[in-house]
Amino acid sequence: MFSATPPITRALIIANVAMFILDLLVGDPLILYLALWPVGSMTMTGGSLGFQPWQVITYSFLHGNLTHLFFNMFALYMFGGDLERLFGERRYFNLYFVSVISAAIVQLIFSALAGGDPYPTVGASGGVFGLLLAYAMYFPRRTLILLFPPIPMPAWLFVLLYGLLELFFGVTGTAAGVAHFAHLGGMLGAWLLIRSWRSRPPSSGR
Repeated sequence: MFSATPPITRALIIANVAMFILDLLVGDPLILYLALWPVGSMTMTGGSLGFQPWQVITYSFLHGNLTHLFFNMFALYMFGGDLERLFGERRYFNLYFVSVISAAIVQLIFSALAGGDPYPTVGASGGVFGLLLAYAMYFPRRTLILLFPPIPMPAWLFVLLYGLLELFFGVTGTAAGVAHFAHLGGMLGAWLLIRSWRSRPPSSGR
């Protein structure tokens, strides 16, 4: 089944898994150089690297643990394929990384406003949340089933509830350690990009 996955989605999954394995082997240097650090921060080793521009993309290829990686890659596999077939490779690639970058920007803004001790942000969730929003916009009546509890609902309702839950968690500070505003930033980036596409039909991108 994985061999039938469209090429960009397949490449993203392979790259994320490969980076997770590399992180297990290398450890802290990847986090220090590739994770998303707040602007003006110093790294945990007291060095002077802190935030660097490339981190707005590279952070999305790192994950905190196997569960984090699994759920992001499962969502990428479940929703990415249909969107890549719909949009074509080029638009799909742009959609994913615009979501990743917009998630990073929102997270940087939130970190600057919140203050406190600097901590790195990692994970493909910003890109995945952008794909979730796009899926709800283009396949609104597709039935999705929650894992816990297993309740079926249309895609538009699933994504709406998920977005509201992320907003609630972010505002109240519930579920600490999760970049809720980055998730919302990924959705925002996807929404803005799709709005710019509305006047033009999707192309194959090949």
